[in-house]
Amino acid sequence: MAGHSKWANIKHRKAAQDAQRGKIFTKLIRELVTAAKLGGGDVNANPRLRSAVDKALSSNMTRDTINRAIERGVGGGDDTNMETKIYEGYGPGGTAVMVECLSDNANRTISQVRPSFTKCGGNLGTEGSVGYLFSKKGLILIASGDEDALTEAAIESGADDIQVQEDGSFEIYTAWEDLGDVRDGIEQAGFKIESAEVTMIPSTTVELDAETAPKLLDLINRLEDCDDVQNVYHNGEISDEVAALL
Repeated sequence: MAGHSKWANIKHRKAAQDAQRGKIFTKLIRELVTAAKLGGGDVNANPRLRSAVDKALSSNMTRDTINRAIERGVGGGDDTNMETKIYEGYGPGGTAVMVECLSDNANRTISQVRPSFTKCGGNLGTEGSVGYLFSKKGLILIASGDEDALTEAAIESGADDIQVQEDGSFEIYTAWEDLGDVRDGIEQAGFKIESAEVTMIPSTTVELDAETAPKLLDLINRLEDCDDVQNVYHNGEISDEVAALL
């Protein structure tokens, strides 16, 4: 979600919240099924599936559940007719928001997404209204390690950029098509990867004050509560000072 830590940290996810466990698992299974249907069941040959498996494992989904979802995707059936849909809009404070959905019914999905914007003082835009502000990238997160060795491994594997965060963690950016190769190279160099995913990185950010920041967070939460929504990307930035007031 983020080009640097301040707005990486405000990508709100509920995977760790017990009350949201069932909803999160439903979304993860939907992505597993779709990824397997579109690219096959071999995680080594299907980067999207491998990313989905990584997310599922990090959310404590069992291997058995993951494998069943993959088998459903490979086998086809009525429950695999999902399509990725991207909705663009404007959030509080003039922030740009992109909503990635997996859906088999566009009318149902838009009826979930549009009211979320309206209730938070934003509005749903047309295709291309904010998409030009984002770039599709691969993002790899590593909690700790030797900076020089990691930088060398990342560059040799084809990474575009590596950024050191204040807490000593690392964010590694790649062309989205190269995510799998870079991840493999870093793992082979002995580093533990916390997560690796394709994401949307904004070219510019909008700094939010203490009044506007909670409104954006409310919008993100409302969108992520929608069954069809898989990911929410935005260009809002909350400073440490404002975050301390929330």
